Amino acid sequence: MSGHSQFKNIMYRKGAQDAKRAKIFTKVIREITVAVKASGADKESNPQLRTALISAREANMPKDTVERAIKKALGNDDTTTYQEMRYEGYGPAGSALIIESLTDNRNRTSAEVRSYFNKFGGSIGETNSVSYKFDHLGYLVFSKEGLSMEAVFEVALEAGADDVLETEDGFEVFCALEGLGIVRDFCATKLGEPQAARPLWRPKVLVPVSTEAGRTLLKLIDALEDNDDVQTVTTDANFPQELLCDLDG
Repeated sequence: MSGHSQFKNIMYRKGAQDAKRAKIFTKVIREITVAVKASGADKESNPQLRTALISAREANMPKDTVERAIKKALGNDDTTTYQEMRYEGYGPAGSALIIESLTDNRNRTSAEVRSYFNKFGGSIGETNSVSYKFDHLGYLVFSKEGLSMEAVFEVALEAGADDVLETEDGFEVFCALEGLGIVRDFCATKLGEPQAARPLWRPKVLVPVSTEAGRTLLKLIDALEDNDDVQTVTTDANFPQELLCDLDG
């Protein structure tokens, strides 16, 4: 259970730069709202909320912002209902895309997602048209601080995880989707709280794209991720190294 991470080739996610922070917070607040409305504000009895709170910590969301989001979700005056939607399609050079959203207006979101695909030369497919190209897994990240690969490997294995990868920044743990809560809670008692813990679409095979197609694909992903209704965008594209260097920069 070792190897090199290809996570940058799996899911392109913006960092929490100041210009993007409001967008990221909006998405996390929506996660918190859905979790609280579904099962209450006690994170110990609400696994969905605990996952959302880990996302909040990952985004460096202030504690008072989190508390306000929980309080608002508990209030009777907030009647907004969000629906989970998944869109699938193909981008430039045949790269597959899975888009997950939380929306209070599915018609609006569907129209906007379709417009982005049309603008950047992609095509929307039916549900399950590309998801078969991915494994839907549980995904956790632990900091390297105070931890070793051996320690994380042993704990993750005992918790029921399937794979552990060491990266420059930390340790990535993969498990069955239905076991994410169990693996997360067990690992947290031995390794500390994870930096990230969420479902992940992991491509079975990476699809190489040219530099030109890769740039267009990144523009499509940018447009999708700038939409408040879109929570995650995942692709099976294997970007050229020069594009990955541009993202790092």
